[in-house]
Amino acid sequence: MAMGVTLTERAAARIKELIAAENRDGQGLRVKVVGGGCSGLQYKVDFDQPKGADKIFEKDGARLLVDMKSLLYLGGTELDYKDELMQSGFVLQNPNVKKTCGCGASFTV
Repeated sequence: MAMGVTLTERAAARIKELIAAENRDGQGLRVKVVGGGCSGLQYKVDFDQPKGADKIFEKDGARLLVDMKSLLYLGGTELDYKDELMQSGFVLQNPNVKKTCGCGASFTV
């Protein structure tokens, strides 16, 4: 059985902040693994309503939605949020990644 996905306190706080700011009550942050990019797989992140077969991971009231196919690639992953001078955004620390492309936008497992 695949391990779950965890959220840091920063990621949970940012998800809740964005949902409130955009009036997206009842939604969560969906993380999906899709084909594409230089290395074959890439992440797609968006707000969405939970669907029937989704696995829902929660922390402090923030919800992370992952479909069962994506969970195969995301088991053990930690979602964090970085707010730095050069770059801000959600960061996935995925232990299953074997190789990333030069730009870091896609990966191989």
